[in-house]
Amino acid sequence: MKSSRTNSAKHISRRKFLAEASTAAAALTIVPRSVLGGPGYAPPSARLNVACIGVGSQGTRVMMEFLPHADIQVVAVCDVNRESSNYSEWGDNEIRDKERELLGNANWGADWKGCVCGREPARRLVEAYYGLKTPSGQYRGCAVYNDFRELLEKEKDIDAIIIGTPDHAHATISIAAMKKGKHVFCQKPLTHSIAEARRVAEVARETKLATQVATGNQASEATRLLCEWIWAGAIGPVRRVINWSSRPFWPQGIERPANAEPVPEGLDWDLWTAPAPPRPYNHVYLPFVWRGWFDFGTGTIGDMGCYSFDTIFRVLKLGPPTSVEASSTLAFKESFPAASIIHFKFPGRGEMPPVKLTWYDGGLRPPRPDELEDTREMGEEKEGLFFIGDAGTIMCGFTGENPKLIPESKMKAFQPPPKTLPRSIGHDREWIEACKGGAPGGANFGFSGPITEALLLGNVALRAGKKIYWDSSNLKIVNASEAQQYVADTYRPDWTL
Repeated sequence: MKSSRTNSAKHISRRKFLAEASTAAAALTIVPRSVLGGPGYAPPSARLNVACIGVGSQGTRVMMEFLPHADIQVVAVCDVNRESSNYSEWGDNEIRDKERELLGNANWGADWKGCVCGREPARRLVEAYYGLKTPSGQYRGCAVYNDFRELLEKEKDIDAIIIGTPDHAHATISIAAMKKGKHVFCQKPLTHSIAEARRVAEVARETKLATQVATGNQASEATRLLCEWIWAGAIGPVRRVINWSSRPFWPQGIERPANAEPVPEGLDWDLWTAPAPPRPYNHVYLPFVWRGWFDFGTGTIGDMGCYSFDTIFRVLKLGPPTSVEASSTLAFKESFPAASIIHFKFPGRGEMPPVKLTWYDGGLRPPRPDELEDTREMGEEKEGLFFIGDAGTIMCGFTGENPKLIPESKMKAFQPPPKTLPRSIGHDREWIEACKGGAPGGANFGFSGPITEALLLGNVALRAGKKIYWDSSNLKIVNASEAQQYVADTYRPDWTL
């Protein structure tokens, strides 16, 4: 748990140094470094010092998205795994090829066998990238940590953190960081449990820090078009929404393995499982396959519903559901079912009527609408979304992309309303600017918290095996006391929110 960066009694914080330097130089006439640095250069005083916590394959992807921003400086990385080559990726050599493109180095990772990630590969990538910007080609300024708590304690000068850990660790890390005054960008879903979602949103509101959940579709043009179309009455009042996902493509509907396996070298398994109750190591839990286990992941709706529900909530201005009912393939004690159907009911909002939202996953799909031509695919890439109003239906991709009225004749006759909503500067840029005092990001914890509560309530209904009625103000299931245990997580004794 040692870092590569050491502290001393003579250490001066970045902010103090900059303040003293500014005072001393007040009488001098200096050509700004922003002029000398050329396009895209950001002086140190304008940069955000950022730490990346959780740098497996997804955490590394996100880190690579932020590295090119001139006003971001990644100064530390943290992961409970030192390095391994067994991470999941979206295609052969996907991560390696993205790193090669980032670095402009076709030979990077030439000795890789598999997908290589972890805290040491992340450090090497950060230092190689910043080394490109130095005359010597060398950079050694990225600290490395195993435990996020040590990072938050020692790295006094970090301004913000980016979280890329499994779901069950999101809340503890987010809250610990915000209590240290750090802005937070967190992978979806925001939290692992409903109670955590409520608490994380509360801490964000109390600390007034910049937060953002990694649901980038919230910044899309498609989301804004859907809002403008439906708010203008393109299909009349919307009373039904249907959303389907082809996932999971990780194992679900399985029993907990009875045997323990040796913990891989370089992996802090005890810290990986925290704050969940400890259990023996087995390869069925990681990497990536943790999504299917109750203790670590949030199943298909937790993984994918964060995207589509974000669009649906914005378009229909939804709040908490009043009831949720679910059915599924065979239920298991510790893992999500292989496939499920979940029905949510939402009350009316102002002039908008009550809405019934139905979710399908695991290869289950809704009936094909009568008005959709036989020659057209339903949704996109076996996933999709329908908004069904009194005067028509909009079909789009899973998160709202490529919206179209159906049948095609209606779309051809449709006159889109004027564009009235402001367009986004970009999902990542929203958060960066918010960290500097700008407007909150569109997927800030205050907005995303209630969405997380709703979709995780679907998981509660799955585990309860019955229709549940929800009292959101009190975080209480009013008709099934036996299901209340699923609203909040159980932590090991030395971990709290």
